[in-house]
Amino acid sequence: MKRSILLAAALLGAVLTAAAQEANKPEGYKFTDTKTVKTVPVTNQYKSGTCWCFSTVSFIEEEILRAGGPEIKLSEMWIVRNIYFEKAVKYVRLHGSLNFAVGGAAHDVTHAIEKYGIVPREVYKGLNYGTEMPEFGEIDEVLKAYVDAVIKNKNGKLTPAWQDGLNAILDAYFGERPETFTYEGKEYTPHTFAESLPVKMSDYIEFSSYTHHPFYSSFIIEVPDNWLWGEVYNVPLNEMMQVIDDAIAEGHPVAWGTDVSEKGFRGAKAIGIIPEEAEKNMVGSDAERWGKLSSAEKEAQIYSLDQPVKEKTITQEMRQTAYDNYETTDDHGMVIVGTAVDQNGSPFYKVQNSWGDRGPYEGFYYFSRPFVEYKTMDIMVNKNVVSKELLKKLGLK
Repeated sequence: MKRSILLAAALLGAVLTAAAQEANKPEGYKFTDTKTVKTVPVTNQYKSGTCWCFSTVSFIEEEILRAGGPEIKLSEMWIVRNIYFEKAVKYVRLHGSLNFAVGGAAHDVTHAIEKYGIVPREVYKGLNYGTEMPEFGEIDEVLKAYVDAVIKNKNGKLTPAWQDGLNAILDAYFGERPETFTYEGKEYTPHTFAESLPVKMSDYIEFSSYTHHPFYSSFIIEVPDNWLWGEVYNVPLNEMMQVIDDAIAEGHPVAWGTDVSEKGFRGAKAIGIIPEEAEKNMVGSDAERWGKLSSAEKEAQIYSLDQPVKEKTITQEMRQTAYDNYETTDDHGMVIVGTAVDQNGSPFYKVQNSWGDRGPYEGFYYFSRPFVEYKTMDIMVNKNVVSKELLKKLGLK
């Protein structure tokens, strides 16, 4: 009996201890959405470096919703296949002096839809190699080896057959492209289907914010994945952020090119922040206890994201330095679909990713305003959300 009483007491003590530990456990970040646009289901680029395509296609699909159109799933692989062909031709034309890889940019999507039209995903799945999800390990290697062989061939010139060979490889992996197809009882070509959508690719423009080019001018953004040499409009940081805010306020998504290599990005927690230096960050700790921690312990506590922390104030100069030092690169494409605040009222953006519906927010992520200010490489928006004043500065109507 005595042993049973002791055992029960021990169990009760363990339960109470666990309860106390749970009660004292930091609550982490808690977000409240303040504005969200209509979104389509989260997609999954899986084992392919095609975030630029998946994110921008979702952006276009959400623009279709914003324009009063239906929810529709467009074919990402239709765009990837056509862009891979164009990129290969340019790579060979430049004797290999171009970044030939699967990466790209948002304007690749609008360019491809304008030039090649578009089809629903069910018409062109682009998975002609036996998997249900994109897996590009083999495709990427085969295409790179092929174009390099064309450049290095010992004939001293190119034959007229090399582009036919390229198309044969692309057709083998992605499938032959249909000239016509039937969708919901109506026959289309890729171009007539694109024309049937309530959006125009000419309505989409890109912005960035760097000081190595004049503000209110356009420039070719110098990143390896910009193989198309697409231009962006350069504006001061505060005006770029205003474009984002105006778009969300009017129910439009924002295609977002960014860098998620920062330590402040935690994929498992679906959060991105830019913390203040450890010595200046005492959130959740009294100064005496904080002061006893080593620099490594302070940093670990901040980047655990167990509770909200102070963040840096981002300046134009900080953005430029990070870009010039390769600290900000063209790393990932996503879609900004809303605004939110954490439990302290700090502003965040709600972002749609293309890594499937994983994580605590089922495929959506929250990035702080400082993160977006600091790590935005470029954005694409519908030009109708841009203020008349800014359009005038850019010489646009």
